[in-house]
Amino acid sequence: MAYTVVIMIERDLTSRLRMLASQFPAVTLTGPRQSGKSTLCRAVFPQHAYANLELPDVRSFAQEDPRAFLAQFKNGAILDEIQRAPELISYIQGLVDDDSTPGRWVLTGSQNLALLESVNQSLAGRTAILHLPPLIRREILRFPAYPDSLDETILFGGYPRIFDQRLDPGEWLASYIATYIERDVRMITNVGDLATFQRFVELCAGRTSQLLNLSQISNDCGITQPTAKAWFSVLEASFITFRLPSFSGNLRKRLVKMPKLHFYDTGLACRLLGIRTVDQLHSHPLRGPLFETWVASEIHKHRMNAGLTGGMFHYRDQKGVEVDLIVSVE
Repeated sequence: MAYTVVIMIERDLTSRLRMLASQFPAVTLTGPRQSGKSTLCRAVFPQHAYANLELPDVRSFAQEDPRAFLAQFKNGAILDEIQRAPELISYIQGLVDDDSTPGRWVLTGSQNLALLESVNQSLAGRTAILHLPPLIRREILRFPAYPDSLDETILFGGYPRIFDQRLDPGEWLASYIATYIERDVRMITNVGDLATFQRFVELCAGRTSQLLNLSQISNDCGITQPTAKAWFSVLEASFITFRLPSFSGNLRKRLVKMPKLHFYDTGLACRLLGIRTVDQLHSHPLRGPLFETWVASEIHKHRMNAGLTGGMFHYRDQKGVEVDLIVSVE
């Protein structure tokens, strides 16, 4: 019989997760699928009961009789993928109001938009919200085996399972993309043409570290600009992409000028671009933009782990003077 050995490394978010769980009756951890949310929570809270709402029988029980479902957990629990049964959050509010012992409830979810809407409605002021991105470089270095070169680092990306089980990143990321397109997108929004949506995601990958021009992307993809805007919001809500605002001393101008498009994970961007090997990446015309995205995402993820929001910009003036990344230290 074969066994899978899970290597639990120290995540940079660990101390902040523990600290907030000592202050709030609930903590909510969001992030992309396979970023390590479940592993982290079960390591930090080993005494908590655990329920995975992805499992059909568990989800059915939670949806059909939420009071009885939650009554199983007298001392609280880790409820994984809570957005699969969002009605539970209203019932948890009542339990929290009756017993506000810190750290009783640990909620995780992969769909930022759907989850945070429910949390903000029912648990505002009762839960701390944290975001767990894919691994940053110094977390990857804690595994027994890790990429040595810059090109390998860009190609492998930062999803823990690749390093935990020493998987081929191209094969694993291809499966990840298929799962995301075919399953998660249907749960988030009404995308009728999945093939066109996948083309849209590939076009976004081809524009990583470039100005986010949704009009151009929509034309290339054969969709309307409102559709492109809605689909890009799906990518942001799923922690696939983020936008880097334009810097200006005038706040109004910041909001008007085009942001840059970046991917959280360069390995995922490489796979969407059909880059499978280090040799392909080394000679690829988008190696420079992928490197820029890797730098921007490393800093962005580091700031997420520290609980910092905003404070990152790009700069470009009318004369063509350009700065790829500005980080505010205020």
